[in-house]
Amino acid sequence: MSRTRRHTWVKTTTGVLLTGIMLFPVYWMVNVSLTRDRDMRKSPPDLLPLHGTLTGYHTVLDEQLPYLGTSLVIGLGTVVLTVALSAPAGYALAKLRPRGGGILGFVLLAAQMIPGIIMAMGFYAIYLRLGLLQSVPGLIVADSTLAVPFGVLIFTAFMSGIPGELLQAATTDGAGPLRTFWSIVLPISRNAVVTVSLFAFLWSWSDFVFAGTLVNGGAHEPITLGIYHYIGNNNQQWNAIMATAVVASLPAAVILVLAQRYVAAGVTAGAVKD
Repeated sequence: MSRTRRHTWVKTTTGVLLTGIMLFPVYWMVNVSLTRDRDMRKSPPDLLPLHGTLTGYHTVLDEQLPYLGTSLVIGLGTVVLTVALSAPAGYALAKLRPRGGGILGFVLLAAQMIPGIIMAMGFYAIYLRLGLLQSVPGLIVADSTLAVPFGVLIFTAFMSGIPGELLQAATTDGAGPLRTFWSIVLPISRNAVVTVSLFAFLWSWSDFVFAGTLVNGGAHEPITLGIYHYIGNNNQQWNAIMATAVVASLPAAVILVLAQRYVAAGVTAGAVKD
């Protein structure tokens, strides 16, 4: 028993230390965001903001709020478009078994390997002709191209585990493929929906390649470009820069905390009873 307790204590201590090391950059970002300008070059630096200031956060509200609003619109738009395209496609591959489904799955997997900068150049040439450069809808479509192949693969894997008896019962009751998908498959696949939505939002929220290529200099830029421009113009106000990074990280952190149990849950949990 003593050896077991000692082993548990060692594992717990190791886990806490590793977690602290990984989270230290986040803590330091918060610490610097609360540090006064005159204390920024202090040696040794303060491990705690003993004379903290909220000047950086006031700057965020004054200068960075429009960028945050644009990122939120882009993120939500990417989520809606990704789920709308990938959920029916995943259902078709998992349950309707179309011809060429295996080849399509391979193509989707290969699409994940294409570098983003190559896709950005392709979108730039297309948007230049269509007049979609420096537009929010154009960036939503571009960000969705990264999330849709991943979403199709996730939905296919999740929906393959749905019991065929449920779909057969719906067909017996007169439901067609569309009604079965909307009323049976999609509610059961809520965990897959949350998983795909989470990753689609995070990818679009943190995107810099597409944003820097397709909307740079436009009237509506996301927070990644906002931070980039702010660092270039104010490379001495590190408390404001770090405050912007803290505020930009909050939505993603909150979504991760709220959605983690859905991501980990089984897709058919509670769908059928023994």
